[in-house]
Amino acid sequence: MEDKMSWRIIRVSIVPLVIVAMIVVGCTKKDTNKAPIKDEIKSEGAVAMFRGNLARSGVYPSGGPEKFTEVVWKFWTGGGVMSSPAVSGGVVYFGSNVGYLYALDIRTGLEKWKYKTEGMVMSSPAVSDGVVYFGSNDSYLYAVDIETSREKWKFKTGSEGRDSGVSSSPVVSGGVIYFGSELHLYAVDIKTGLEKWKFESDNFVSSDPAVSGGVVYFGSENGYLYAMDAENGQKKWEFWSSGAVISSPAVSDGTVFFVSNNDSLNAVDIRTGQEKWKFKTGDPFNSSPAVSGGLVYFGG
Repeated sequence: MEDKMSWRIIRVSIVPLVIVAMIVVGCTKKDTNKAPIKDEIKSEGAVAMFRGNLARSGVYPSGGPEKFTEVVWKFWTGGGVMSSPAVSGGVVYFGSNVGYLYALDIRTGLEKWKYKTEGMVMSSPAVSDGVVYFGSNDSYLYAVDIETSREKWKFKTGSEGRDSGVSSSPVVSGGVIYFGSELHLYAVDIKTGLEKWKFESDNFVSSDPAVSGGVVYFGSENGYLYAMDAENGQKKWEFWSSGAVISSPAVSDGTVFFVSNNDSLNAVDIRTGQEKWKFKTGDPFNSSPAVSGGLVYFGG
């Protein structure tokens, strides 16, 4: 039993994570023994986005502080902050439950600008080529110029006569932005703001999509993980997990990892859609896995 448990720890590491709303400074030491960064976890161009890259691996090559030193600054929004920040060009972008997307100077914490929507901004923004993209619970996905704070376009989601919030965090790849809202996964042209295609699930899509090798991976609360052709929206395969899939999938080395409310971490072959293995925790959880150096990290 002891040997079996040791083997599981080597293959899958379960790490509880706590997110604290503060800025920290510290000395980052270069790790010469660090595993090489795979091509699939590099961001496309200069895109800053949730979980660091298109594959949603949760790995940031620049690293982080080695130890906590001090709070550099803090910024009051007047409401809860559920949106994870994106940092690009010396500016941090994030949303607040009071309906604003904020742009702050990362050194001073001072507001550069804010953009008002008509709903809570829980979606984590993506920044690409001078534009920040994010969703709001007012049913729109927004594209805002990062220099002028002016709206370039906004895209209305939801079924006819029915509004739906956009809490899914968008991902930008190949001139297209992918995100979930209500029962759909959407693909929208980033230049025009026009829909390229959408896929309808039979339950809510709040999962944050991952893109790898021309395929979009995302989950639905109906218990399925889907793999869609990024160009035309055709379904390549679907995988039944028996529990709602709310978290972000992570793609690495031919495998897509995701958790669902069936109390398990799932590993699925990206080519066949067949299960490679599954790790049961015994309790439901919705954390998004991070993949690095042959290990999968997740909270449960």
